[in-house]
Amino acid sequence: MTGSFDRFAGWASILAGLAGIGYAVAFVVLKNGPLSAQFLTLAPLFAVAGLVAVFERVRAIDSAYATLALALGVFGSLAASTHGVYDLSNVLHAPATALPTDVPSALDPRGYGTFALTGLAVLILARLASRSTELPAWVGPLGLALGIFLVLTFLARLIVLDATSVLVLLPALVSGLLSPIFFLLLGAWLLGWRRSAG
Repeated sequence: MTGSFDRFAGWASILAGLAGIGYAVAFVVLKNGPLSAQFLTLAPLFAVAGLVAVFERVRAIDSAYATLALALGVFGSLAASTHGVYDLSNVLHAPATALPTDVPSALDPRGYGTFALTGLAVLILARLASRSTELPAWVGPLGLALGIFLVLTFLARLIVLDATSVLVLLPALVSGLLSPIFFLLLGAWLLGWRRSAG
C-alpha cells in the first residue's frame, strides 16, 4: 500500500464519514430531499477507497474472502450512490406523473445494495481485520457491529413495510451512527492522525 493511496483513502474516508453525517441530518432533521440525495450520492463513493485500503491490508490473510468482500462492497456502494442520483434526479426534475412512494426502487430495492451487500462486505472485511496486525484493533469489532446493523436494516426494511416502525428505525439509526464513526476513524488512522493510539 503506497503512502499516496493511504492519503487519498484517508481523505476519502473522512469525506465519507462527513457525508454520512450530512445525509443523516438532511434526511432526518432537515427533511431536505435534494440535500439528502446529494449526500447519499457522495458518501458511498467516498467509502470505496476506505474499503480498498482495508482490503489491501487483509488480503494476505485470505485473498478469496477479501476479494469477495471488496466486490460486494464496491457493488453495494455503487448501488447506494446510484440510488442517491435517482432520488436527486426526481427531486430536481419531478416526473410528469407522481411516483408511488411505497414501491421499491428498481435500482436498490429496500436498500439491498446500500445495506445488505455493503453490510456483508464490512462483515467479511472486519472478520479478516480481527486477524490482522496491519490494522488497529478497533476495526474488527466496530466493523462487525456496523455490518450486522446494516444487514438488519435491510431485513427490517424488506420485511416491515412501515418505514416509521421502531423495527426499521432502530437498526437504521444505529448503522447511521456507526458508519460515519467507522469511516472517520479509518480516515484518521490512514492519514496517521491516530497511529500512535492504534
